[in-house]
Amino acid sequence: MNVTIVGLGLMGGSLALALRGKVTRLTAVEQHAATRQYALQNRLVDQVTDNLLLGVKDCHLLILATPVRTILRLIPMLPNLRANGCMILDIGSTKNAISEAMGKLPPPFRAVGGHPMCGKEVAGAGAAEGSLYEGQLFILTRNPRTDKVAEHIAEQVVTAVGARSLWLDPKIHDEMVAAISHLPYLVSAVLMATVAPQADGQHGGDERLWSVSASGFRDTARLSGSDPAMLRDILLTNQTAVLAQLRIYQKQLTAVQGLIKRGDETEIAAWLQARQTEYTVYKGVMSKE
Repeated sequence: MNVTIVGLGLMGGSLALALRGKVTRLTAVEQHAATRQYALQNRLVDQVTDNLLLGVKDCHLLILATPVRTILRLIPMLPNLRANGCMILDIGSTKNAISEAMGKLPPPFRAVGGHPMCGKEVAGAGAAEGSLYEGQLFILTRNPRTDKVAEHIAEQVVTAVGARSLWLDPKIHDEMVAAISHLPYLVSAVLMATVAPQADGQHGGDERLWSVSASGFRDTARLSGSDPAMLRDILLTNQTAVLAQLRIYQKQLTAVQGLIKRGDETEIAAWLQARQTEYTVYKGVMSKE
C-alpha cells in the first residue's frame, strides 16, 4: 500500500516513523521547506513534496495530519485531485465537523476519522518519535463513507503503529475530549496567563517567582506549551462542548471560592477528600488499561 501523510508535525512525523518499513511507499506533503529537508535527511519518508496533487497522485491511503481547520479545507478539494478516490484517515483532535465533511465525499472515496490519544507539549517534526503511539488509545469514528473495507484499513494502521482502537460516535468523541483534553489545556493556559505577569520584572513583577516554582506548577503549566495553531482549531471546531465544560468548571471554581471565604475547616477537608477519592478511582481505572 502506498501511503501519503499530509503534515509532518509531531503527530504526522511520529506516524511516518511508526509506519516506516511497513508500507510499500511512504510519501509526505509538507509546506515548510525546512521540515521537508529534515524529513529527507532523517528518512522519515521515502519522498516529500509541497504539491498536494503530486502527493496524492498514486496513494492508496491518505492520512491527514494537519490542524483541524486545514483538514476541513483539504477534504472538499480531494475529488478534483483524486477522481478515482482513495482511502482517507485523519488524525485531527475534533471529529464531528470532519466526519460531516468526509460524509460529503463521492462514493469512490472511503474514509474514517481518527484521533490518537497521545502527544507532547512540543510541536514539529523534530519532536517526532516512532514509539509515540505504542500502547496508546487510537479513537476511530464512522461517517457515510465508512464501510467494512475502510474499517479494516483503519484498524490495520492502528495495529501497525502499536496502538489500540476504540470506535466512538463523532459527537460523543468531541464531548469527551472537551472534558479530558481541551479543558485541561485551557486550565493550564489560564494558569500561565495568571502567573506570568507576576514574574515579569520589567512590569512590576518579581522574576524570582519562576525560581520558586516547583513540580506542582511545572506539571500543571506544561500543557500551556502546546502548539497554538492546533489548539486554536480545536477551540473553534468544538465550541459547544468546550463552552459547556468551561461552565461546569466555573461553577466548581465558584464553589471553592465560597468554601475558602467561609473558612470552614470541615467543609474544606471534606471537599479535598472527595477530590482525592475521585483521583484514586481514576488511577485505578487507568492502571488496568
